[in-house]
Amino acid sequence: MSEKVRIYQLAKELEVESKELLTILDDMGVEYRSHSSTLDADTAETVKQLVQADSQSAGAKTSKAAAESKPAEAELLTSEEKEAKSKAGKGAAKAQADAAQDDAAPAKATKAAKGGKGAATEAAAAPAAEEAEQPLRAPVVTVMGHVDHGKTSLLDAIRKTRVAEREAGGITQHIGAYQAETPEGIVTFLDTPGHEAFTTIRQRGANATDIAVIVVAADDSVMPQTREAIAHAKAAGVPIVVAINKVDLPQANPDKVKQDLMQQGLIPEEYGGDTITVDLSARTGQGIDDLLEMLSLVAQLEDLRARDNGPAVGIVIESVLDKRAGVLATVLVQEGELKVADYIVSGEAWAKVRRLTDYTGKALDKAGPSVPVQILGFSEQPQAGDLVEAVADEAAAKALTAQRKEAREDAEREVIGRKGVTLADLFGKPTTKTINILLRADTQGSLEAIKAVLAKEGETTDEVELDIMLAEVGAPTESDLLLASTADASVMSFGVNPPGSVIKSAERQGIPLKSYRIIYDLVEDVQRMIRGQIEPEYEERSLGRAEVRQVIHVPRSGNIAGSYVVDGVMRRGAKARLIRADKEVYKGSIAGLRRFKDDVREVGTGYECGISLQNYDNVQEGDIIEAYELVEVPVV
Repeated sequence: MSEKVRIYQLAKELEVESKELLTILDDMGVEYRSHSSTLDADTAETVKQLVQADSQSAGAKTSKAAAESKPAEAELLTSEEKEAKSKAGKGAAKAQADAAQDDAAPAKATKAAKGGKGAATEAAAAPAAEEAEQPLRAPVVTVMGHVDHGKTSLLDAIRKTRVAEREAGGITQHIGAYQAETPEGIVTFLDTPGHEAFTTIRQRGANATDIAVIVVAADDSVMPQTREAIAHAKAAGVPIVVAINKVDLPQANPDKVKQDLMQQGLIPEEYGGDTITVDLSARTGQGIDDLLEMLSLVAQLEDLRARDNGPAVGIVIESVLDKRAGVLATVLVQEGELKVADYIVSGEAWAKVRRLTDYTGKALDKAGPSVPVQILGFSEQPQAGDLVEAVADEAAAKALTAQRKEAREDAEREVIGRKGVTLADLFGKPTTKTINILLRADTQGSLEAIKAVLAKEGETTDEVELDIMLAEVGAPTESDLLLASTADASVMSFGVNPPGSVIKSAERQGIPLKSYRIIYDLVEDVQRMIRGQIEPEYEERSLGRAEVRQVIHVPRSGNIAGSYVVDGVMRRGAKARLIRADKEVYKGSIAGLRRFKDDVREVGTGYECGISLQNYDNVQEGDIIEAYELVEVPVV
């Protein structure tokens, strides 16, 4: 070897796992940051010799053991002989087990009576040993990043599907859970939305994942939602792999992306850090295999394991209300085995699993760890992000949900009791205006995200209060219109279309009813509603200043201030104040403005003019007249 080589490449060449190779490097005392760190030629050659020597030694031991085996065991047995031998073996084994149990009974009784320290040590070591014996599971990879940086297109390239084209505006509106067959094995992918409104969903995806892939467009670099995604991934404590997408574009600049990543605390490996970066193009397929290989290597090092039997535990990724099927919940199984006819509890909702389907719509009988499934059987919608637990039977499920509801209601009553009522609440005049909104959405996750962003909008001003009176999954109904007419509310639906009869009824009653497919449009409409309710604010903008040099008395017209415009302009009808000895003695407006004998609209700097103030004659030489206007302050 004449060049440096990365650890994972050397492991691939030697046909060993990266984890084993890292153990060898630890024994040799070689320092490294990750499996993507480089080794010099001498170190790599030494490692190669060690691995080859170990493999030859293991091969020799295997050959010797095979040579010592009895030739008789290699003889073929007839079906009758095999059956007889099997029965005899089983009988002998049972007899030995019974005898061992009889012999061990006194010893067990003695050990239990002594309560020795060894028993406690064995009990403490049992969970660790059990965890080590658990089977490996597929990694759960969450794809996160800024809007339109190519997250769904990347998954399309991996799964060879066309999801992005079916999404509204090409923007992922809620989590999609998929599994992909890769050369390195099955990988579960969670595709999260990229734009700001769906921060809560993206955070939920980070909490359910093993590896976070941050997609950054090579022509756009790190953006606000990219920084949020990095923060969520760091908070979840999961390994981060950065996929630099769109490198095929002429304006692509991967080096700038890597420099911007360093400002976020992600140092690429080529710059001496431990963050894996992969240059790729979801459109052309360039670099996709490299990304999958990196994900597989990270998963090997994480040693992801979970029990694949016993009661299931999982997390709700999404829940929707289907017109025909009812409540459908997407659940990612994390431990155990979820089967049809199991009873499960999630928050205050419970279900008997009537049907399990995978991401392709295929019906399943059971699902193990890292498998996303859609569950039919919930009577009410579970909250996205809640834990899912399997229970023994229907009675246990109902008891647990009733207990949780009671605890929530007690907490709510306690909060209400702590909140005191003041005289201002009883007699004070309302200082804020309220915008009432009825919100409908296609999924529970989208509903949560929209509520969060609308709450954020409502906090931008103290003058307007945003009241979401109803937030439900499903299309708007006639009862929604009844509530809206009573409360003078607007009905907004996201991702669902109201029936024609509801639309006509809303038009007849004059109730605002609007449907949206893009979250930006909904947020902008709410912002306009808030701005429309805010009382306009004004600020003064100075027009000019004039010095009174002579007071001219005109019969039947009063006193006119013969003035010289020092700066700016004097404008007829403008607001004005009179300053005398640094004190304001008059505030009103300019009633008349003359230059010589002509009435004029305005007079500029350096000119003399006659100024008449509205309802004020007591002007004196040396007074300063300041002209200004009130300008409305735009609402940000």
